[in-house]
Amino acid sequence: MQDHVTPRRVVILGGGFAGLFAARALRHSPVAVTVVDRRAHHLFQPLLYQCASGILSEGQIAQPLRAVLRRHHNVSCVLAEATDVDVKARMVHARGPEGGVLRLPYDDLIVAVGLRQSYFGHDDFAAHAPGMKTLDDALDIRRRIYRAFEMAETAADDRERQQWLTFALVGGGPTGVELAGQIREIAGHTLDREFQKIDSARARVLLFEGSDAVLGAFGPRLARRAARTLQSLGVELHLGTLVTDIDAHGLTVQDHDGTTTRFEARTVLWTAGVDAPPIAAALARATGATQDRAGRIAVEPDLTIPGHPEIRVTGDVMSLNRLPGLAEVAMQSGAYAGRVVRHAVEGRTKQPNPFKYWDLGSAAYISRGRAVVKVGPLHLSGTIGWLAWLFVHLAFLTGFRSRLGAVLSWSVAFATSSRRERAFTMPDVDAPAGPGFGQKTPPPPP
Repeated sequence: MQDHVTPRRVVILGGGFAGLFAARALRHSPVAVTVVDRRAHHLFQPLLYQCASGILSEGQIAQPLRAVLRRHHNVSCVLAEATDVDVKARMVHARGPEGGVLRLPYDDLIVAVGLRQSYFGHDDFAAHAPGMKTLDDALDIRRRIYRAFEMAETAADDRERQQWLTFALVGGGPTGVELAGQIREIAGHTLDREFQKIDSARARVLLFEGSDAVLGAFGPRLARRAARTLQSLGVELHLGTLVTDIDAHGLTVQDHDGTTTRFEARTVLWTAGVDAPPIAAALARATGATQDRAGRIAVEPDLTIPGHPEIRVTGDVMSLNRLPGLAEVAMQSGAYAGRVVRHAVEGRTKQPNPFKYWDLGSAAYISRGRAVVKVGPLHLSGTIGWLAWLFVHLAFLTGFRSRLGAVLSWSVAFATSSRRERAFTMPDVDAPAGPGFGQKTPPPPP
């Protein structure tokens, strides 16, 4: 009679890039893997803005986690949100969709929860300026963008019409730059000649950035090229400005000299700043780990938390050597964490080598035929950068169906300027809604 042997239990918090690559690294290991995520899908976050602008559908950038991991017979998925970790009992506490409490024991814990949108202490801005970190965010932004043109068509006067035709984006990183370029393309090409009372091409797109350059992480050369491309598209750049207030009718900004300026815009989108979710703070309290200003957890070179070799932190939520919050960092760190656990299970006694990130570059899509790509000393822009961008994103899209669908959608969008994913709905008038969705907006400030 054989004794029953319980396989080593590995709990992965998060089904994003880091969590997915960690699970894949453990596919053939004699371990029981549990992937915990508050959403039932894996999201290709770098293309969220294309869902928000109507080029791609949500199904082309999001795949069910269970489908992605269906051939990983040692992996199970749990729809829940991790709320705390008992490091002594080696137990994750989680909350289910209806509030039920789940307790998940682990022998190894891989934390891959990513980051969320940060409003730098002004959480009240979120009601008027949605961020873009989730699929729900992208669909909300799509509704706001296309709805703005419809509202402008039926506006009561020229002032209200111009408010609806003004789009303000806060944050000049890749997401802000990509969205700004997309809105200008929508206004100047996609919606051209679709309206009777408005000229959609006259829509204003304002991009606000606190530093002195957009895409600063790409280096001065590509930052200047990106700025010139945006300006050629008609995007108005407001560099060195900080947002001090946002309401339903616009925003107020302050420049380096302390001068404040009011901009009227019915559509404000927030693409600046990230911070860690609450589970990161709970884990830090439980382990004594340190966190940086954004709440990222400091880790050892092997991605473990000091004093807790059974816990590894990966992806955007880890703080190590000032690594950026890129999808590639998440993929490589997740795969590394999974391999280290696999080697330990296989009985390899050699200490794991420190995690080493291989920089495969950064890319930002601005408009049709124009993108910027940075790969080490290689800087690409214009058409060549755009082709490199296409190759990179096709290579990493999850699933053949996603790649094929993206190619077809891109072919239509790039060849004709049309966007097939423009559907949005308005809530019933009697349903609870925010300003502009069934409720009267407050009067604009004098």
